[in-house]
Amino acid sequence: MHQFVDPRIGSEGVGRVFIGPSCPFGMVKPGPDCTVRPNSGWLPEPAPVTGFGQVHVSGTGGGPKYGNILIMPFTGQLNSTDHSSMREDEKMALGYYSVKLKKHNIKTEITTADKVSFYKFTYPAKASKALAIDAGFFLGEQPVPDAREAQQFVGSEIEVVSDTEVRGYSRIRGGWNNGAAYTVYFYAVFNTPVKSLSTWKSTKLFPGIKQQFDSGQKTGALLAFKDGGNDTVKVKIGISFISEGKAKDNIDQDIPHWSFDKALSEVRQKWDKLLGRIEVNPDASIDQKKMLYTALYHTMLMPVNRTGENPLWSGSEPYYDDFYAIWDTFRSSNPLITLISPQRQTEIVNALLNIYKHEGYMPEARSGNYNGRTQGGSNAEVLIADAYAKGLTGVNYNIALEAMLKDATVPPGGLEEKEGRGGIPEYNRLGYVPYHIPRAGNRTTDYAYEDYCIAMVAKGLGKTEVYKKYSKLAGNWRNLWRDNYKDHGATGFIMPKDSAGRWLDDIPYGTSKNQHPTFKYTPLSREYPWYVCHWCGFFYEATSWEYSLSIPHQIPQLIEKSGGKDAFKRRLDTLFEKRFYNVDNEPSFLTPSLYHWIGRPDLSSQRIRQIVTANFNTSPTGLPGNDDSGAMSSWLAFQMMGFYPNAGQSYYLLNSPMLKQVILHQENGKDFRITARNLSATNTYIKSARLNGKDFNQSWIEHADILNGGELVFEMTDKPTEWGTQVLPPSKN
Repeated sequence: MHQFVDPRIGSEGVGRVFIGPSCPFGMVKPGPDCTVRPNSGWLPEPAPVTGFGQVHVSGTGGGPKYGNILIMPFTGQLNSTDHSSMREDEKMALGYYSVKLKKHNIKTEITTADKVSFYKFTYPAKASKALAIDAGFFLGEQPVPDAREAQQFVGSEIEVVSDTEVRGYSRIRGGWNNGAAYTVYFYAVFNTPVKSLSTWKSTKLFPGIKQQFDSGQKTGALLAFKDGGNDTVKVKIGISFISEGKAKDNIDQDIPHWSFDKALSEVRQKWDKLLGRIEVNPDASIDQKKMLYTALYHTMLMPVNRTGENPLWSGSEPYYDDFYAIWDTFRSSNPLITLISPQRQTEIVNALLNIYKHEGYMPEARSGNYNGRTQGGSNAEVLIADAYAKGLTGVNYNIALEAMLKDATVPPGGLEEKEGRGGIPEYNRLGYVPYHIPRAGNRTTDYAYEDYCIAMVAKGLGKTEVYKKYSKLAGNWRNLWRDNYKDHGATGFIMPKDSAGRWLDDIPYGTSKNQHPTFKYTPLSREYPWYVCHWCGFFYEATSWEYSLSIPHQIPQLIEKSGGKDAFKRRLDTLFEKRFYNVDNEPSFLTPSLYHWIGRPDLSSQRIRQIVTANFNTSPTGLPGNDDSGAMSSWLAFQMMGFYPNAGQSYYLLNSPMLKQVILHQENGKDFRITARNLSATNTYIKSARLNGKDFNQSWIEHADILNGGELVFEMTDKPTEWGTQVLPPSKN
């Protein structure tokens, strides 16, 4: 299936996906860095290539992270640290990247293993062969000291150990999560010996000197290889977060040979094993296959498996990093991983609990071995509830409930951006987060949903009193629901309220303490960055029109608060027709499917198909927003297959598939097949359905039904029908 993955999809525009080779959840992600600016390292031409870094993230917003241990081939004298080059003939495929560097006419090819990068440089015939290794480079560097979300240099070191080995490290802090310093150690080995060298510290070159120790300045090395009949130099770079010795051992374990083709084959085999879990009808179009399999690929780039590479504590438990962030991934990415590989999702959940046991809180986001930042709630609770609802084994759910309750009860003590729940004392006292606390609106809605998740796990574990308490708290979103507020024909919205219980029509404009300017707050207001700071708004990255529909655990109650089914339909129609719906951000992921709860799954399918057709394609700009560690891609993959999760709960909403057939080859050995008979460009509505040969008239299916294997068959037609209109999706309490 790897041949249908196109890493270029979503690489330009706002998608920001990583385009270089990676293993599934791979720690090492080698690829081109085009200046210090882009999050993924890569920019389209005409931006020059500065070099090739070994560690990257994919699809993220905010400030960059990583971009460490830069290497760059060149020809000529060892007299410059900058060998930036324009490029041509750039190629990207799963597990493989290549480019021709125009400055010196050098072809660069890259593949990878989990913890090792593998480079193949082909130099011009009879040209000198040289390589720069920059231990001081990183993404996100800014001239302003301690700039928010910028990475900051701490230290680096480099040593030429022998004529075929170089080792060192790069120590960086900050970045999107404003994290503590992390250290990336490396060990590089060459298949061609070095004949001469120069190292550097800061801006000064030191010809013939083999080492530059850490004195808080950037270091690197320039290497000239011995002449010979072969114009190719191969380089393997082991990476570790533990030590240089561990980086060297990673080479011995991951790629002990010098066959570039074998390494490429091995990474593709790893991907095919996972991608092959989802099989589509052979006559699906190439574009359909590209969109689906690339979406699956993007979903499994992050978080990163660093088991055995945790510098903070030792142990055999799973350790994953680069949750970037769970606020983005809990809705569809983690449920999709659960379907493809429940064993992997179990590891991810256990990694969250591992972090909790050693640091006191599960992360809402984490990068560089450091928790941070919280965008809304403590959404690790949703991952735990989702795992519990879907029967994932191998998780200590009693410890998990303990971790969930820690989030819900213990204030993080001034570290609200790092972990836990900001404003939790006010939330527990008032039943909502008051306006003076940043992101009060979505924190309230998020906390209510996470309290529901706590209640469901507690109920399953027989913790009756905990269940009763948090089941009640799950309705706290109503405390910010302003019943009589009207906007564009809709009634009732989540709106700001102060700690005295007063609704706020006028909101402070900025932070002036003298004139106290205000502005009128409406359900369409986006306060940032014009009125308040980006992280200080009432809602994070969305409006009340969007968040007032983001109550995934109590949708029947939401419909009632909106005035009933007819009013709710009009509200949804207005959202889409007035373009208040935001396709490129996670709070609206479930919204197109809300028609299911008023007995109109046909309208859900219609909206989803319109959204996909207008916003997703196979071009480099084929994603409508930041991919956010695979969140945007996982949403697309689900919708193409014809079902969508309500994360933290045990069922999936059924929509009109965009593929004639999908077979889930599950980890338990049982296949589940979804077949859409008579599907065509006009036959996009479900006429009837049969599950394992029996009539199936509900527009949702339980995870257990998929897990047990079997077949769901849809008969498609060209107009809306009565199918799925009577048995509405559950609302479990």
